[in-house]
Amino acid sequence: MTIYFVAGEVSADNHGAALMRSLRVLDPELKFIGRGGPQMQQVAGAQFKNWIGDAAVLGLWEVLRKYGYFREQFRQALNEIRESKPDAVVLIDYPGFNLRLARALRKQSHSRKTIYYISPQVWAWNRGRIKKMARFIDLVLCIFPFETDVYAASGLRAVFVGHPMIDRLERQKIGTHRDQNLIGLFPGSRSREVRKIFPVMIEAARRLLESNPTLRFEVAAASEELAREMSEQLADRDAIEIAVDQTAAIMQRAFVGIVASGSATLEAAYFGMPFVLIYKVAWPTYVAARLVVNVDFLGMPNLLAGKEVVPEFIQHEAKPDAIVKVVHLLMEDSPARDRMISDFEVTTSKLGGTGASERAAQAIFDELKERRSPDRPGGLETASP
Repeated sequence: MTIYFVAGEVSADNHGAALMRSLRVLDPELKFIGRGGPQMQQVAGAQFKNWIGDAAVLGLWEVLRKYGYFREQFRQALNEIRESKPDAVVLIDYPGFNLRLARALRKQSHSRKTIYYISPQVWAWNRGRIKKMARFIDLVLCIFPFETDVYAASGLRAVFVGHPMIDRLERQKIGTHRDQNLIGLFPGSRSREVRKIFPVMIEAARRLLESNPTLRFEVAAASEELAREMSEQLADRDAIEIAVDQTAAIMQRAFVGIVASGSATLEAAYFGMPFVLIYKVAWPTYVAARLVVNVDFLGMPNLLAGKEVVPEFIQHEAKPDAIVKVVHLLMEDSPARDRMISDFEVTTSKLGGTGASERAAQAIFDELKERRSPDRPGGLETASP
């Protein structure tokens, strides 16, 4: 059997590679083609296209600027699928590209399975779109437990498989104690994020040092390139150290963190590091998002808990003074720290435990065994964690 994959971001590349390995355990003869990143290419082989460097974009303006590139890649993907005739197409996150691709594929053929892994967060920005998705997607593999009810209500078959990051985080656990003078800074994994968010973190650090000169700060850089960018912003701040690929370690050593919105917020919750959430983007992107996003919170720990566990400082509210005030509270007020850590334990327990990639692989394998029925009624399935 042949499976065509599409992943457009670094995190999706990691999840896709783990899924491929789990699928190969079930069937060593499976052939993988498509496009993703270096991790997926390593599993699939040289014929698999590594396009992550160009495909991973952030913000409305950057997408519009590269519209011609994405239009050509879309055309190529459709041609590749039509010519290779895979048994299934597995789309990993990346909804701007992948949802359009799924719709175009259904117009081409009803003979293949279209499966979505790391389900798009349409429940946040366009729930009405889910009914349309049910027409061209056979199965959605969900990483958050509440998603299955949302999709099933619109007739889209959904399986909760758990969050694949849990396996990675479990392997990254270290035996260490928290340093009461250490604050972790996590400005994001994209250059555009860092340019907006890191200056706010630097100013917050400066003000924290004014009140307590013994404090130290460690910055988690996702790459050497981002580390160089951040070093240029730091100037002579000796109390701030930049470390590459040390996110998990810093989260386990730091007493408090300041974290950019994204997957890092779930990682921080998993490691039990009290933190505040910060996020800033270009104003056109922010205004466009405000028009369509319909959720009470931006941070996933808060969404899973159904309440504000972590204080959020978004766009114009991301001011150093406000951030410093809450950081002080988390460093000095044991009840506030204890409440947040306790809420983290409850929240992360909902993510399904280890083995998400194996459960996702089994769900795909089971789906491939079934005969396609375009008019099959929707239903709810849950893969046991």
